[in-house]
Amino acid sequence: MDVRTEISGHVARITLNRPDQRNAYTPEMGRLLGEAYRDCDADDSVRAIVLTGAGPAFCVGADVEATNPFDSPAGAGFSASPVRPAAFELRKPVIAALNGHAIGIGLTLALQADLRVVARDAKYAVPQARRGVVGDCMSHWTLQRLAGLGTAADLLLTGRTVSGAEAVQLRIANESAPSDQVLARATAIAADIAENVAPMSAALSKQLLWQTAAQGYGPRQVAELETRVHERLMGSADSREGVLAYRERRAPRWSASVSRDWLEIPEPDSGR
Repeated sequence: MDVRTEISGHVARITLNRPDQRNAYTPEMGRLLGEAYRDCDADDSVRAIVLTGAGPAFCVGADVEATNPFDSPAGAGFSASPVRPAAFELRKPVIAALNGHAIGIGLTLALQADLRVVARDAKYAVPQARRGVVGDCMSHWTLQRLAGLGTAADLLLTGRTVSGAEAVQLRIANESAPSDQVLARATAIAADIAENVAPMSAALSKQLLWQTAAQGYGPRQVAELETRVHERLMGSADSREGVLAYRERRAPRWSASVSRDWLEIPEPDSGR
């Protein structure tokens, strides 16, 4: 399988699994990744997701060895954002463990995750402008939200390559580590979330983050949304359990079901 999913201790590890091709992206890989995302999102036993690559690379971009993926749109169903849902549309935190090079769609897919741990000395780029096309997977949006317009313009218009260390400096990665420690570090972050963060709180906070980024809400609109979420969570079994576990100095035992009890956060009524 081009994409492999393993679940352990409430953490799902999704692995891009074409190591002999350095996990070069294919439409089948994109289809399977979207399927894995949907399965994990619907499974209450999964509280956090780690996305990584098999072998020494994360994903070196579109597979150009057999064919030119930029030759034609190949029908009305073409999309520059082929993986659905995107990682930011899931209700579970997604940590991308970029264990090696991430080029083109390899990086733009990782930009849709909530957190990124990168290999310090690996190469990262959105070089599509150097191939006669443009960045994909909503990178013109994600890069701006993560790092600002100046950095987005730098990376998208030049297509230049940066190291993992520079990726952290540019704020497109949260932290860097030696390549052989990246997966362990990302898994540790996911495990901490899975044990200590209420799944419904994580899901709603994640939606607040990405929804407010997408809509450009003002501070008072965000305050209104946060109030609605607090009203939904305060007095719940998990809000009581969180305080009780803290007082008793033990790991919390969460009981809310995200898949069963989920409600989308409504649009704010107030002005900006």
